Amino acid sequence: MLKSLKKRESSLANSKKQLEILSNGIFQNGELPTFAKKIAETSQFPLKAKKLEILQINVGYMCNQVCDHCHVDAGPDRKEIMTRKTMQQCLDVIKNTGAHTLDLTGGAPEMNPNFRWFVEEASKVGIKDFIVRSNLTIIRANKKYYDLPDFFKKYNVHVVSSMPHWTRGKTDKQRGNGVFDKSIKALQELNSVGYGLPDSDLRLDLVYNPSGAFLPGDQASMEKDFKKALMEDFNIQFHNLFAITNLPISRFLDFLIASENYEDYMYQLVDAYNPSAVANVMCTNTLSVSWDGYLYDCDFNQMLTLPVNSKVKHISEFNEKALEGRDIVISQHCYGCTAGAGSSCQGNII
Repeated sequence: MLKSLKKRESSLANSKKQLEILSNGIFQNGELPTFAKKIAETSQFPLKAKKLEILQINVGYMCNQVCDHCHVDAGPDRKEIMTRKTMQQCLDVIKNTGAHTLDLTGGAPEMNPNFRWFVEEASKVGIKDFIVRSNLTIIRANKKYYDLPDFFKKYNVHVVSSMPHWTRGKTDKQRGNGVFDKSIKALQELNSVGYGLPDSDLRLDLVYNPSGAFLPGDQASMEKDFKKALMEDFNIQFHNLFAITNLPISRFLDFLIASENYEDYMYQLVDAYNPSAVANVMCTNTLSVSWDGYLYDCDFNQMLTLPVNSKVKHISEFNEKALEGRDIVISQHCYGCTAGAGSSCQGNII
């Protein structure tokens, strides 16, 4: 218990430190404009929340992997896990909200001991799109997870899975030795029960994050390359590829600073800023719920401990009308969601 408390205190202190780093936009090559000033130039400040469409729930930071780019700083030593009581509060909200998409994330959400109970109960609500964000390797991590493909199929879960590259070298470099082979095996097992096949309603999408201090390439082109390589080499099929920009927070921010790429990366984001992406950034129609039930505009704000700008702070006091139209809490990391074609948990915005 004491170790877990110290880990949480350390995490909160690191979030505060990172927010201070982001807020100080004065570099050798000149001062970066604040994100607020940037969106004000096109009369988009303050950024406002629209009607709630997606409820994204982080059921815990525990994970069987420790990925270099992870914005959640997840790993096997993380003990922050959503309790069944908080899950029930989420279920109560799901039953009464107008949101059409439920998005479960982590860590590895499957490692929450109440994960299956939550999926079973949530499936009864009739959500249009029920997403579980899986790292794939969890399916091969332990015998108790081997049946996950069948479990997902039973409840028609939309599986969204991380896959850095179609080659072993680039994937293992970003996510650890052996990750590629386990991911390939997991994808083949998902295909075997019907996931990812062209005419299947069992949705299987992959997520690509760049492995270094650069922005993702064209999403459509990468999807073609991924599909061609995975089919030719492993007979694997999937539906869509989502290209997501790495935001300068958590482990990726630590990497940028340690590799002396932070300043250049921030300039990349600002130079690639696209005002057309601002109107549909995911925070405008998504609400993020942390493992302990607190509310955030997005998963990234959750990691920086930037709660929603509302009197309603916790899922237990949820009020959809009170949250709608609120000012979105923004900082310099928001440039990551508005660079190029824009970036969200659903891939390109534009």
